[in-house]
Amino acid sequence: MKTQWILICCMLFALLTAVFAVINVDKVKVNFLFAQPDMPLILVILGSTLLGGLIVGAFGMLRGYKMQRTIRQQDRLLQAWKQATGLEEPPIPAEPSQEQPHEQTTAPQS
Repeated sequence: MKTQWILICCMLFALLTAVFAVINVDKVKVNFLFAQPDMPLILVILGSTLLGGLIVGAFGMLRGYKMQRTIRQQDRLLQAWKQATGLEEPPIPAEPSQEQPHEQTTAPQS
């Protein structure tokens, strides 16, 4: 369900970007470091949106790669622990006592 909502939001964003770009067809001067070409604003808007999507996608893939690497490392540690201890599951720590320590109250001295 979450994937469907993400897809719907992406499609709405793409539609809004396309409508916004089609409305703005005037020529603008784009200042690159080495040149200043005149381009239709529609290309600037669509190009910026595409570049932003590529950057976000690259960071998402990098994050996924790092998480997979961490999972593999943790799995290796767990397997080494299992071989060293001979246990299948780590022991469950004992729960702390539910009793609260009693506070000593003293009567106010007058």
